[in-house]
Amino acid sequence: MYKFKNIPLTYLVFFLLISLPVSGNSQGFENYPDTINKKRLNAVVYTSAGLYSATLGVLYFAWYKDNDLTKFHWFNDNKGWLQVDKVGHSTTAYIISNYSFWLLRWAGVDNNKSAIYGGIMGWSAMTVIEILDGFSSEYGASPGDLIANTAGAAFFTGQQLLWKEQRMRLKFSYHPTEYAQYRPDLLGETGLQRIIKDYNGQTYWLSANIHSFLKEESRFPCWLNVSFGYGAKGMLGTFSNPSDWNGQPLPYHNRVRQYYFSADIDWTRINTNSSFLRLVFKGLSFVKMPMPTLEYNKENNFVFHWLYF
Repeated sequence: MYKFKNIPLTYLVFFLLISLPVSGNSQGFENYPDTINKKRLNAVVYTSAGLYSATLGVLYFAWYKDNDLTKFHWFNDNKGWLQVDKVGHSTTAYIISNYSFWLLRWAGVDNNKSAIYGGIMGWSAMTVIEILDGFSSEYGASPGDLIANTAGAAFFTGQQLLWKEQRMRLKFSYHPTEYAQYRPDLLGETGLQRIIKDYNGQTYWLSANIHSFLKEESRFPCWLNVSFGYGAKGMLGTFSNPSDWNGQPLPYHNRVRQYYFSADIDWTRINTNSSFLRLVFKGLSFVKMPMPTLEYNKENNFVFHWLYF
């Protein structure tokens, strides 16, 4: 269990939000242009292409440069990491799709086209990794990853086409764990590496906005969400835990799935006239807010966390 020392801060933020006037606008407060702005659209296209190319270059030199190339092949890793990595793929594809949508709407592209193209951009950004994996001797394209990428992008696009808003968001949270110290080669040597590689500390959330499913005139806070999370612990290897590493014995750990229930905040639904704050709130909208959380796992049954992240 990971506890925060600064508990009063989170509760202060929550109660400050409670005290704000409730707005009837539950679909966000960004004003987008009604017609396409060619300069903005060109900026989006060229910037996206540049970032895409740069990402390919970084991935190649960071992961694939020293690997032997082979014929394209598949690798089934669906049982790895108790599927936490698959949920992570969906969440990442969802986040990229949402950011792509925002950029296209900023350029004046209408909602439906932005939703479709944004989803394609999110899916493409993640799927290129599978293509590179498919030609690498150490890896292989994962069918499960492709399905997860498609699900995350489709989850965003489907909601935006159906409701013209995101009533349910996919979010991420992370806390340091004891497990990375035993396998720094696999789970990360530095704090930043562990955020990305230590699946034991990652939790992925489905955060649903309550107000968006009520009548528009409802006085229920439009920013308050309910969240359902998934994670796992005790994983020192992809499919199973080794008994030793580098000749040193490793402690035994059960590989345990964890399920969570908690409150959350949708920052994009908080009214502000500040462009800077709207930008900050968009970034925060993909991070689960630390809140009191109820956990269930087969090892300890129900566990209550005063704050969980």
